Amino acid sequence: MEGAWWWSEEAKEKVKAKQEKYKALMGSRTDEEKEANKVQYRMAKREAKKAVVVAKTKAYERLYQRIKSKEGEKEIFKLTRAQERRTRDLSGVRCIKDEDGKVLIEDTQVQERWQSYFYKVFGGRFDVSQHMEQVAREEQHSRRTHGPITREEVKEALRKMKAGSRSRWYSRGNLEDFGWRGP
Repeated sequence: MEGAWWWSEEAKEKVKAKQEKYKALMGSRTDEEKEANKVQYRMAKREAKKAVVVAKTKAYERLYQRIKSKEGEKEIFKLTRAQERRTRDLSGVRCIKDEDGKVLIEDTQVQERWQSYFYKVFGGRFDVSQHMEQVAREEQHSRRTHGPITREEVKEALRKMKAGSRSRWYSRGNLEDFGWRGP
């Protein structure tokens, strides 16, 4: 969580305190010590959860304030494009190293290297032409059915959402569920 965009110093301190209380609980030797440490750990755990919720809420509120502006609209499309790029398959590798460690850049050399690699991995039982046909069919099908997310699709989806549902949807952290990250 440390690299999360919503992470705050207060949340960091509370989580660190919770971890220390957990270590103390695990290091407890007597039953009385265990009970006392368990109570302290539970309190620290509650405080850490509250601090995380507060940090996320503040971060999302700042994000929503920015989204309401003209620049915020651009931010939505940046998030959408970034999310689409993360989910996109690599259709082709630009460069690869050969067995000697030399970087191959030309498409034919890269393709030949992959071909030799798969022959080696599959013990010569790999039919490249059949595999390439299947990959081409899958790519064509993927482009037809999914395609890139358009600006109109995002606008239409946001327009269809009621104002109340939009805020409930955002408050549940659904942007994060779909791989969208804030600034």
